[in-house]
Formats: sequence, C-alpha cells, structure tokens
Amino acid sequence: MASRTNIAAPGRARLTLAGRGGPVLCGATLGLLVVASLLVGATGIGLNSLLNDPDARDIFLISRVPRTAALLLAGASSAMMGAIVQRLVSNRFVEPATMGTVDSAGFGLLMGLLFLPDTPPMWRMVIAAIGAWAGTAVFLLLLRSVPVRSPLMPPLMGIAFGGIIGSATSFIAYRFDLMQAMTAWMSADFSIVLSGRYELLYIAGAVTLLGWFAADRFTLAGLGEDVARGLGLNPAVVLALGITIVAAVTGAIVVSVGFIPFLGLVVPNLVARFRGDNLRRSLPLVAWLGAVMTLTCDVFGRLIFYPFDLPIGVTLGVLGAVIFLWLLLKRFGT
Repeated sequence: MASRTNIAAPGRARLTLAGRGGPVLCGATLGLLVVASLLVGATGIGLNSLLNDPDARDIFLISRVPRTAALLLAGASSAMMGAIVQRLVSNRFVEPATMGTVDSAGFGLLMGLLFLPDTPPMWRMVIAAIGAWAGTAVFLLLLRSVPVRSPLMPPLMGIAFGGIIGSATSFIAYRFDLMQAMTAWMSADFSIVLSGRYELLYIAGAVTLLGWFAADRFTLAGLGEDVARGLGLNPAVVLALGITIVAAVTGAIVVSVGFIPFLGLVVPNLVARFRGDNLRRSLPLVAWLGAVMTLTCDVFGRLIFYPFDLPIGVTLGVLGAVIFLWLLLKRFGT
C-alpha cells in the first residue's frame, strides 16, 4: 500500500505542476506570436530601426500595432461568440456563420450603404448588428418550428437560411453596383487595418467581456428551458441577451475587418474536448486559442508569398476546414 501511495504521489505532483505552468506557456506562446506580428511584414522592423528610423516608427505605430491589436480582438471575440451560441442552441456545429448571423449582418450593412451612405463607421456597425440580431432571431424561430432529429440539422438549416439572405444581398449589391464594396466588407483581410480604422473592435472586446460575465447564465440556459426555469432563470431573457451580444460583436467585426471563417466553429469544439461545457471555465481558453490561431494564420499569410500578404480568410479557411473535418469524423466515429 505504501508503495502505491509513493508511486501515485509523483503523478499528482506532475499534473499539478503542469496545471500551474499552463498559463505561463499560454502567455509565452501568445507573446511570441504578438512579437512576430509586430515585426514581420514587407518592411522589416527591428529594434535598431525603431530607435533610429522615423519611417519605421511610423509603420510600427500606424500599421503594425493596430493590425496586431485587431487580430487579438477579432480572433478572441469571434471564437467566444461561437462558444456562446453553441451553448445557447445546444449544438456543436453552429456558429454565427452557420446560423445566418453573418449573412444578416452583411444584409444590414448593405441597407446602410444604400440608404445612409455617408454614415460614420459606428452607425454602420449598429445597422449591421441590427441586421445580425434580426437574422439570428428568425433562425431560432425556424429552429423551434422544425423537429431536430440530428445534430447536423441546425447548421444545415442555418447554412440554407444564410444562403438565401446572402443571395438576396448579392443580387441587390449587383443591381446597385456595390458588389466590390460588399466583397471587401465581408472578406477577412487585416492588411487594410490602420490606426483610426479598427477602433470599433474595442467595442466588440467590451461586449465580449460582458458575455463572459454572463457565462454562467448561458451555461444553465443550454441545459434546457425546464432546468433553467427551475434554477430561477428566464430562458427568453437569457437568449435575448446572448443574441444581442453575438449580434453586436458580429456587426463590429464585419464592419472592421470582415468575416473570419471557421474560427467560431472549431475553437470551441477543440476546447470543449478537454474543458467541458462550463463557459465560465472554458471561455478564457477559447479566447486564447482564437487569438493564437488568428495571429498564426495571419503571420503565415505574410510569409508564404513574401513580401505579399495572403488574406487570412484563405489561410484560416484552409486550416479551419481541415480541423472541422477531423472533428466531424471523430464525433461520428469514422
């Protein structure tokens, strides 16, 4: 018996040590990627150039710092929004892109460009968020009206619903010669981020933080209406709060940098494999992994065809598709 105790104790010590070292490793990884994002680009920037070259300092402050901040905010927020909607809908295959939220934000943005063309970016974000909220609410109403017999049913419905909205948006944009503008708005590309053109993402970050504060409510709401009511929650109010947070963040991201593919789908699934469904515990790790994936794909996109930039929508789209297929095969045991 003594020998078993002695053998088990080091194992527990190693696990505890790994747990304590986890935040340090996560912070170091994120820090290295931030440094790479700040320094890598068509114009090489080093410590010497920052100290002695005014042009290098201007590039660093006007372009590199805003771009890195945008990557961190958009990546973390997109991943956390995916985790929240997956919990609210109780389905691992939904995210803002597979429930019509992103397409509805694009439709709202198009309406703003048509009827209020001179509005500042803040109001464009509000209009896009209103469109995202309305589209998400309609999707949830459709989901309630159809018996769900397969976990693939909600995302398939959402993709079809989003396809209808996206097709209508493309048709109207084509008729009014706004296709190029809409393509630029909806395609994720951080190379256009400059100081003064990304600050709406700070609003997205603040709203995302509000989602973390309400994480316990979202976790309980995901257990079902009867359980939520039994625990003293109003499911309708919690759902409305979740939709509002997701719509506001989606609107801000679409207006600022465009839609980031797969991030809200694969990151929460990866984290849930070893952190479970408790959003209070998992959301910080979801935010970290979302930021890490976004930074990694963006830096890779700058290097693969150096000195030209490959949009993050391409690099993250490929990586996200591969991870999603792997998760899908693992889930269904293929």
